[in-house]
Amino acid sequence: MNFSYWEIKTWLSTIDFTIVGSGIVGLNCALHLKNKYPKAKILILEKGILPQGASTKNAGFACFGSLSEILDDLNTHTEEEVVNLVKKRIEGLRLLRENLSDKAIDYQQLGGYELFSETDHELYEDCLSKRESVNSLLNSIFKADVFGLRGNDFKFKNIKDKYVFNPFEGQIDTGLMMEALLEKVLHKGIKILNNLTLEAFEEATASVHLKTNAFEFKTKKLIIATNGFASQLLDEDVKPARAQILITKPIENLPIKGTFHLDKGYYYFRNIDNRILFGGGRHLDFKGEETTVFNQTKLIQDQLELLLKTTILPHTPFEIEHRWSGIMGVGNQKKAIVKQVSNNVFCGVRLGGMGVAIGSSIGRELSELI
Repeated sequence: MNFSYWEIKTWLSTIDFTIVGSGIVGLNCALHLKNKYPKAKILILEKGILPQGASTKNAGFACFGSLSEILDDLNTHTEEEVVNLVKKRIEGLRLLRENLSDKAIDYQQLGGYELFSETDHELYEDCLSKRESVNSLLNSIFKADVFGLRGNDFKFKNIKDKYVFNPFEGQIDTGLMMEALLEKVLHKGIKILNNLTLEAFEEATASVHLKTNAFEFKTKKLIIATNGFASQLLDEDVKPARAQILITKPIENLPIKGTFHLDKGYYYFRNIDNRILFGGGRHLDFKGEETTVFNQTKLIQDQLELLLKTTILPHTPFEIEHRWSGIMGVGNQKKAIVKQVSNNVFCGVRLGGMGVAIGSSIGRELSELI
């Protein structure tokens, strides 16, 4: 690269911390490091024009798990592990709101609803029969029952007559959240270089040599916060999981309010700006969605549109205005991987689709390792 002396001196010399990924985890880690080491030189590398992955592409659910998701987690985790997962999500949401303010992220606690297909008798009965035991399990956190029952107030079709309602669930404006985080980071003097991909790194005794798609440089500490893209740089139990989303054009007098989960949370939708944002369907093709390619597929998009027509908006005409996808990081366990990889390399990855809830606390936890 044809760098000047000034460019090398200002951006690429004597770097204390280099963070890969300008998503929720990376930005929060940078902020905590700057508070801890005010004179440190911190550089963030971002492969996209905007933050890639899921941080700017999620549905904006400020949630900690639907009833069926928690029951599913109890099949693979102990009760203590599940309680700790929920605690971490609640703590992360509290940290996010305190750090940025409810106004800045347009936080609204309108509650969350879980819907059950008319044909899914087994899941429905299982959730109803175990609802009270899950409420008891979570009582130590909320000091109240989390999951109650409500009738079909929104007149959805082809679902059971009762919703499971959670009054503690909220929603945010994802764009406003990331804009506020980026503003805080830049105000602190932390530098971000966009359109830059870390291709490889090699550790020395007191530094790490980084090779990007454009140039090479050294840093004292390397922090990898790329979540769904982590497998490209690390040998950890984390793999990409693409989530596809669509959004309608504005719908006049749209009555639907809150956040909604369907089919164990594999489908999710909400009202944003009098539009229906609807995403999910990864379970229709788990292997095909295990990718870092931002794209949509006919299989999943057709199913999202079908559910909009037959279940969510059966009596309301609508038009699709936009479609997109985001890349999450998942693994065999729901617990995030926050660890020191080697002397000078650290990572905070595998957020399991809960980036909004735990991204802030994972960023803080990552900074505390260093």
